[in-house]
Amino acid sequence: MSGIPEPDEFRAEARTWLAEVARPRATGGEWGSGSDSVAVFENWSEEQEREHTARVQEWERTRYDQGWSALNWPQEYGGRSLPAYYEQLYRGEEAAFDVPHRPEIFPVTQALVAPAIGLWGTEEQKSRWLVPMLRTDELACQLFSETEAGSDLAAVRTRAVREGDIWVLTGHKVWTSGARVATWGVAVCRTDPDVRKHAGITVFLVRMDAPGVTVRPIRQMTGGTSFNEVYLDGVRVPDTDRLGPVGEGWRVTLSVLAAERLDSGSLGLDNADRALDLAGNLSRPLTGGEQQRAADLHLRTLVQRLMGLRVTAALVAGREPGAEASVGKLYATETMRRTSDLVSELLGPSLVADTGEWGTYAWTEHLLGAPGYSIAGGTDEIQRTILAERVLGLPKEPVR
Repeated sequence: MSGIPEPDEFRAEARTWLAEVARPRATGGEWGSGSDSVAVFENWSEEQEREHTARVQEWERTRYDQGWSALNWPQEYGGRSLPAYYEQLYRGEEAAFDVPHRPEIFPVTQALVAPAIGLWGTEEQKSRWLVPMLRTDELACQLFSETEAGSDLAAVRTRAVREGDIWVLTGHKVWTSGARVATWGVAVCRTDPDVRKHAGITVFLVRMDAPGVTVRPIRQMTGGTSFNEVYLDGVRVPDTDRLGPVGEGWRVTLSVLAAERLDSGSLGLDNADRALDLAGNLSRPLTGGEQQRAADLHLRTLVQRLMGLRVTAALVAGREPGAEASVGKLYATETMRRTSDLVSELLGPSLVADTGEWGTYAWTEHLLGAPGYSIAGGTDEIQRTILAERVLGLPKEPVR
């Protein structure tokens, strides 16, 4: 296709193509059948994760090969050079079709890591990594968080020591989604301990099957093992796998985090929609309070989607949507909380008693998982600090 189609034309083309390669998703009349899972974090074994990842990769490769992926990327990377918001237009159409659910590692690879490589990578790195990641032949996870650093990502302790053209990485990362199926890990490391902490950081892409890399699952209170801790024990990484200049890793990291917060703006919308469906399919009338909570949640989903469009508009205009991204992240986590509140009120004791009834006890996975997103991608406190300092211009609190 040449040129930029009008949005309505693009959506019609997307619907036509999707109808050729996928089945329509069951809608309202199917309430009470199919999966009732509303898990925030996937709850599967390593075998299940690998099987599902393979199904999603097959679908993503079909999209890429037929021109419906990497939409805003140049043609040399398999894209169509369309405005960034056309990805949202496509996703809106795809939601009506029965295609595999994309776990977190796919948006991490395609929407976080690939753009960071496009921004910071050498021409050789772009040639080597971008197409395999956009097509999902290779997947990437984030080796960012550390238990000792807490919410202060610049306080990382994982060390990278240079030996000629090789870097030796030693340290421990935690809360890594997709580490078991990832080809690469984007590791934030300290390369100079003698300068201010933001200046002594460098980023590397690490082969997850390299000698010295150990992945251990972390069992959650829901029983699943979506997250992992990753040990780096003398892992040797060539300098050609360094992303960005030595000591400039904090700027590289911020570009990934900004993209993560942009992507997080759509968090919780599917479950919020499901909660509203629950309210409409109860076997009893809603109380006045329940009606008010449901109306509030419905309005929040509309506002959250509009905020997502505002972020996209900033991208289209060539601006880095820092404030918009932080506001969107905060708004999304609050939507998830209010979804929990509505469901708790609607179901009452049915929520905590596993009677086998469809669409009741399954909600415990949302209630247990949703609070995690007030931490993931930058805590709520971090987002408020960003807004206070960068938007309101408030001074930083002095260290006591």
